[in-house]
Amino acid sequence: MHVRTATTDDVPALRNVLDGGLLALNSIPLTAAVKTDSVLVAVRDGDMSPVLGVVVLDGSEIAAIAVRQRRRGQGIGTALIEAASQRHDTLQADFHRRVRPFWESLGFSITPTDEEDRFYGHVETTDTVFE
Repeated sequence: MHVRTATTDDVPALRNVLDGGLLALNSIPLTAAVKTDSVLVAVRDGDMSPVLGVVVLDGSEIAAIAVRQRRRGQGIGTALIEAASQRHDTLQADFHRRVRPFWESLGFSITPTDEEDRFYGHVETTDTVFE
C-alpha cells in the first residue's frame, strides 16, 4: 500500500469511499480540492489500483478522512495522516466522539467543542512520530 496525490480520474472512487464513511464535504468541493492537490489516496499497489482510503485537506485542516469499511484497522488511516503531516507543520481536525480513539492514537491533543459529541484535535507534526 502507498499514498499518492489524487487525480480527477479518482473522483468517483473518492466519493464512493467518503459516502461509505457517511462523510460529506461541506466546506470545499471535492473536485476543486483534487485540482489543488489537497486530496491524498491510499492505494494497494500501482497508481491505478482501487482507492482504499482518502484524506481531504483544507490547508492544515483535515476536512475528511475515510477508509473502506473492509480495510479499516490495517493502518491505512494512519498512513494517510502521516502523508498529510509531511505537508504541514500542524494538522487539525473536527470529529465525532466515536472516532476519538483514532485521533488520540496519532498523538492529537483533543478538546471538546460547543457541539455535543464533537471534538477538536490538533498535532504538531514536526514533533510527532507516526507508527
